Amino acid sequence: MAAWDLSVTVEDLGADAPPITVSVTSDLHIGGVILKLVEKSQVKRDWSDHALWWEQKQQWLLRTAWTLEKCGIQADAGLIFMPQHKPLRLGLPNGLNLRLRVCFSGPVFRTVLGICKMLNIRRPEELSLLRPVEEKKRKKDRDLSEELYDLTEVPLTSVSRPCLYNGMPAHFADSPKTEKVYKMLSVSQPAPPPEAIAKLYRPASVVDKAHIHSRWLDSSRSLMEQGVQENDRLWLRFKYYCFHDLEPKYDVVRLTQMYEQARWAILLEDIDCTEEEMLLFGAIQYHINKLSLSEPQTMTSSPAMDDLDSALQCLEVKLDGADSSPQDMLENLTAPELNDYLKLFRPKRLTLKGYKQYWFKFKDASISYYKSKEESLGEPIQQINLKGCEAAPDVNVAGQKFCIKLLIPAPEGMNEVYLRCENEEQYSSWMAACRLASKGKSLADSSFQSEVQSIRSFLAMQQTNPNTHTDDSMSINTHSLVSPRYSKKYKAKQLTPRILEAYQNVAQLSLTDALLRFLQIWQALPDFGISLVVVRFKGSRKDEVLGIAPNRLIRIDLGVGEVVKTWRYNNMRQWNVNWDIRQMAIEFDGNVNIAFSCVTADCKIVHEFIGGYIFMSTRNREQSDTLNEDLFHKLTGGHEAL
Repeated sequence: MAAWDLSVTVEDLGADAPPITVSVTSDLHIGGVILKLVEKSQVKRDWSDHALWWEQKQQWLLRTAWTLEKCGIQADAGLIFMPQHKPLRLGLPNGLNLRLRVCFSGPVFRTVLGICKMLNIRRPEELSLLRPVEEKKRKKDRDLSEELYDLTEVPLTSVSRPCLYNGMPAHFADSPKTEKVYKMLSVSQPAPPPEAIAKLYRPASVVDKAHIHSRWLDSSRSLMEQGVQENDRLWLRFKYYCFHDLEPKYDVVRLTQMYEQARWAILLEDIDCTEEEMLLFGAIQYHINKLSLSEPQTMTSSPAMDDLDSALQCLEVKLDGADSSPQDMLENLTAPELNDYLKLFRPKRLTLKGYKQYWFKFKDASISYYKSKEESLGEPIQQINLKGCEAAPDVNVAGQKFCIKLLIPAPEGMNEVYLRCENEEQYSSWMAACRLASKGKSLADSSFQSEVQSIRSFLAMQQTNPNTHTDDSMSINTHSLVSPRYSKKYKAKQLTPRILEAYQNVAQLSLTDALLRFLQIWQALPDFGISLVVVRFKGSRKDEVLGIAPNRLIRIDLGVGEVVKTWRYNNMRQWNVNWDIRQMAIEFDGNVNIAFSCVTADCKIVHEFIGGYIFMSTRNREQSDTLNEDLFHKLTGGHEAL
């Protein structure tokens, strides 16, 4: 049994204080070293949050029962005795900068859980931390320091759903200062001037967008292990774009921050949208800004009423369908159909053929098409199963273009098909049917009519009404509501009347409905939820882009920007990472195998994205309040989790 003197730096004694030397033996456990340290320091205080940090190995010694021999600690080990919770500067999606005390010793996943509990953000598994983009500051901007709101004295709560007091968590209601911060968290911030937007970092290319996703921190390692120090600055952002169990009553902060992240993604051109969609986004932003200033969100409801509402909602779900008449039940037994003439187009390379008209029949979750209505009693030209497909809108209301872009799963990737409808009514019904079919539902599903109505209302919003008159044209700051591309393209006097025309279609929405509608339109964009990484596929000599979406992987040609292939997670058999050569290999149904190495990001980030999305798909409402942290780490942690 070896014995030696171990020097340990105690952080709380100050930078100039000499290290404390304690006599140890190889069979002494970590807890015994801490006990000797505390006794020798002769400082009476609460040391329960402190732990040993091994500087050379960049790791925490948290297993207090392990001996020094088992940990591999010798006399030359540089150990530091420091608090596990330290201040961190945190940038939120709405631009608010907070300073709060977070855990530096646990996995980042658990650190995010603690942050979200304190800020009253439910579903913390959808968020993560990333390093901010370095912005080059000009000389005249250096003196303007960002405003920082200090929440280090606010205690970290241990309950999953904190008690509300005057519409906010009790730990925010302690002082006027913290109340002000919570209101800023839960109410949309006014639009910044166009000059401020122009100064912010905007990705100029696909590669720039890919570089942003290389900044995500590893969820299975601690902040200290990833080089994050006390008072460093990080961003808190939504990482996984599948938002589960969104309840406006409880998700005021979550909904506001989600809206802010969506708004800035559009303003900074991180996601592409059409001119019509940009005007609609601008109109809803203008409406939300007006409502936020005039009637700030308040949630003065008692816990008893919340429980009653919840109980009534459960009862409503249980009784749904119980009062159906025999006639309704008989109609449900005979599955409805959609039949109509539509135009079909299959894009292929080196082809000039356009849309061709066929008679289409939609039944269950598949589409069949025939040369004409008269031939629909015979065999179809083709039957397409839409289960697991992607249905994206390709619409221009002003130009009377109503197309549905379908990506049909196939062994070698995805087949692309376009359907063109004649008018809004036809488009609404067929688009709703395609969306339900992609989830494996038929036209008999109760949500079909509500889906049709939702699509119709969305189209109605994009219709301009030039006859409407409004006096708001003087107060609207037009260039703060659209991206710089459109600010340069149009003058304010050209944009203002067009935004106000679109505003007439959303002016009746409440603040919550306006936020939800903005998010709904954002989620309907073709590029929504796709995180990009530059990779090199095995056997290829050039770099390509891999898009990681909530339900699929997308191979994109870097030169042209076109989708080459798509693979869905539900066709995935397994994925492996060779950590030595940092290469990912994925096996899909039909003996389809792909392998690639990552260029702009560590393969751990891609591995975590895929495992994270598969974890998100396992959540359901019955287990809504229980988070299976072990399963998350098994799916995302790789060899480090074993």
